[in-house]
Amino acid sequence: MFVFLAVALTIYGLINFYVVRRGAQALGGYPTAKVVFMAAFIAMTLAYPLGRVLMALGKSSLSPLFVKVGSFHMVVMLYGFLSVVLVDLIRLVNALVPFLPKGLAARPGPTGLVLFLAVAGITALSIAAGAYNAVRLRTVELDLDIPKKAGGMERLVIVVASDLHLGTLVGRSRLEKVVERINALDPDVIFLPGDIVDETVTAKDEVEFSTIMMQLRAPLGVFAVPGNHEFYSGLERNLACLRACGIKVLEDDAVLVADAFVLVGRRDPSSLTPKEPRLPIRDILAMHGFDDRLPVILLDHQPAHLEEASRAGVDLQLSGHTHAGQLFPLDLINRKVWELNWGYLRKGNTQYYVTSGVGTWGPPVRTGSRPEIVRIRLTFGEGGK
Repeated sequence: MFVFLAVALTIYGLINFYVVRRGAQALGGYPTAKVVFMAAFIAMTLAYPLGRVLMALGKSSLSPLFVKVGSFHMVVMLYGFLSVVLVDLIRLVNALVPFLPKGLAARPGPTGLVLFLAVAGITALSIAAGAYNAVRLRTVELDLDIPKKAGGMERLVIVVASDLHLGTLVGRSRLEKVVERINALDPDVIFLPGDIVDETVTAKDEVEFSTIMMQLRAPLGVFAVPGNHEFYSGLERNLACLRACGIKVLEDDAVLVADAFVLVGRRDPSSLTPKEPRLPIRDILAMHGFDDRLPVILLDHQPAHLEEASRAGVDLQLSGHTHAGQLFPLDLINRKVWELNWGYLRKGNTQYYVTSGVGTWGPPVRTGSRPEIVRIRLTFGEGGK
């Protein structure tokens, strides 16, 4: 963890240094504006790490404010960095093969100011649009069938809500809207596939959130699996809080629901020790001796190694974690990292859905995806739909 933090802070510092240096150069002809920009940018750069340190020490009531300001700065840093790199690439190409009007180089002061204002304006608009998009919660409707008999059950309405990231940035009002929306969808069962809380959640926050989570209603129950952020913020405390809300938490465990289908929940890889192998899905099922003729639904926070579910005879896997990229152009990279970054996929007899989640990690901004709750109308039986 120490090595990871050292590397992350070094990269964070270098990127911000690059952006603030190029911004100061662009404002070289305007001393007052340059000083104001540098002071504001450096303050925002320090806000997030300072806020997290103070939060860990529990010594400042201002730490949530610092974390919020610093989170928005992450978007400023991202789009500032991409803009500066683009400008520098254009300058490099122009140095090798001149194509820009000579007047631009002859008047560096005005040119720098125009570029600075353009980058600042685009970044500000991106943050504003992304912050608005991050709260535009949509409902995705899916009609799926599993060609297996599920006892006497023919149909099942599942509502899936992943990656709430409750904490400093996603708070009470957001959770109330999510719970209200879930209940309005009239689910038979509710699945929460991980990252319900963020690493910034405190014990006090959990008490407040618990009163709202207890309002979730589904006749067959509410089930959850832990994600990586439950582990970061204190796994045992977080899971105890969820269980106190009446949520059934599955960690490498399986349960028979309504004598109709088997629900499997896996531990997140983040909670494993360095040399600890992940328990195979087949082994989890074998421990309980469930009838393999029943439908099997898997909750696995991270959609990695999808072939494991197929080999284990899983009929439907539900995952989150990816946020579908959350920020453009990181969503483009995300699609290369994950076999299924977002949406529906069928491989053989196994169906998969990876949700973009209802919350945000880091900045409460989405420029590469939209938040969603998923309602799945599932049909069982040899005849399909």
